[in-house]
Amino acid sequence: MPKQGKNIYLRKDGRWEGRYIKDRVNGKIRYGYVFGRSYEEALNKLTQARSQEANSRCQAQLTFAEASSEWLAIQTPELKASSVARYRNLLNSYILPCFASSVIQEILRSEIVAFSRDLLTSGGTNAQGLTPKTVNSTLSVLKNVFSYASNEKGIPVADIKDISVKQPQKPMRILSKSEQKSLSTYLCSNPKPCHLGILLSLYTGLRIGEICALRWQDIHIEEQYLYVHQTMQRIQIEGDGRKRTEVVILPPKSNCSIRKIPIPNEMLCFLKNARKQNDAFLLTGLVRSFIEPRCLENKFKAVSKACGLTDVNLF
Repeated sequence: MPKQGKNIYLRKDGRWEGRYIKDRVNGKIRYGYVFGRSYEEALNKLTQARSQEANSRCQAQLTFAEASSEWLAIQTPELKASSVARYRNLLNSYILPCFASSVIQEILRSEIVAFSRDLLTSGGTNAQGLTPKTVNSTLSVLKNVFSYASNEKGIPVADIKDISVKQPQKPMRILSKSEQKSLSTYLCSNPKPCHLGILLSLYTGLRIGEICALRWQDIHIEEQYLYVHQTMQRIQIEGDGRKRTEVVILPPKSNCSIRKIPIPNEMLCFLKNARKQNDAFLLTGLVRSFIEPRCLENKFKAVSKACGLTDVNLF
């Protein structure tokens, strides 16, 4: 059998045979083989086989940290900044401390089950356990990274799609008519811009981020409707290796959240009397000054306390 170079030989049956190293077991080399009707065909197959084997060895050592970084980088252009910040925070806070250096295909289903239980019972900065919602959000990120490794990298990973924790339904606190009247009377008798926003939320059901982002140009008094197309959030951002946050105003997550809401007749008079310039925020009456959701929550708590209401969450 004459040797032709590049580990390619002409066999007695007329075919060309190429040989490459697949792996080593206990110090012994295991070879793989390709065949072609011509030297060129065998050379092409051998080149492809070597490339695939190299990729396979590389993928086999893909750590969870590497896989999650690749997955988030691919997803980022299609996600809103708030979603990217949320995924990154879940990774950095809970997942990477446990699995960063683990080879992703070696992570067992039983490890993920134990991980979710630990989060539920002793997770968080105070080790008092995370809420079921946060645990399920964390598991969702894990599942997405596993799916990326399986579907895009061809790496066999554990099946964790059905792992979740139960979320008990909390009873909804509904204001009685007398409580609604007490709250409305207090807000109307103290006509601050912030109170006007709370009152508007009470009558229209606007979310807290939507109220905070609302400007007077979105309030069409003559046509008697609100145009809701933005929401305000405080998100984590990366920079200088430090954890920082900033307030952002963005379109809502779905197009369904962009909508026109009728203004109740009871609100028209208050809005007409409080009218400010178009680009001013409703909650402040100012252009460059706003009230962010967390602060508005605190203000509503103060209002609830003044009205003698307890365990109330308007937003």
